[in-house]
Amino acid sequence: MTQRHFALQVTVGSVLFTVLVALVIHQLRTPAAVPPRQPALERLARYGPAPDFSLVERSGRAVSARDLRGQIWIADFIYTKCQDTCPLQSRAMAALQSDLKAHGEVRSVSITVDPLTDTPALLSQYADRYGADPERWLFLTGELQQIRRIVQDGFRLSAAPVDGQTADPVIFHSARFVLVDRDGEIRGYYDSNDPQALKRLRKNARSLLAGKA
Repeated sequence: MTQRHFALQVTVGSVLFTVLVALVIHQLRTPAAVPPRQPALERLARYGPAPDFSLVERSGRAVSARDLRGQIWIADFIYTKCQDTCPLQSRAMAALQSDLKAHGEVRSVSITVDPLTDTPALLSQYADRYGADPERWLFLTGELQQIRRIVQDGFRLSAAPVDGQTADPVIFHSARFVLVDRDGEIRGYYDSNDPQALKRLRKNARSLLAGKA
């Protein structure tokens, strides 16, 4: 081997060694990928009883919490003038209804947080936009104080008007879906804007339908 060839091999070896060291250092400094953690409230657990209520459905008939006993249902909170989260929630609820229909009877229960505006007629028009099956998807309104009690004290979620609005008031409210079992117990809370959360909701609802939880 000539001196020139020997020097070339040494140089190539040094470069390869330097690259290898750099890769090792980069690997050590780069944190390992951690799978996303499931939020605690999305686990299929027991979070206390759903609140008692007696409200008016878009059809004009009275609906109470007792009427839902023996059924699995998903609650959410919307209002017809909402231009922010409500359309997204209602589209997601429509998709849930379609996906779960093959697995069993799951009711959807959308309760307005603006009952001073949302009459049964307005809720009926809103429901029609999303192709809501009147036998499977209820839209409820009622007395303002009772609805605030249902949302805040019963489901322990938020719903409050934003100050400074007049013509079309903006109401800040939770966009979570609430899963309730046949015994009227809350079994989970799910972010309606998170596709992964909705997958967990579908899975948990199917478990309840199958009597596995």
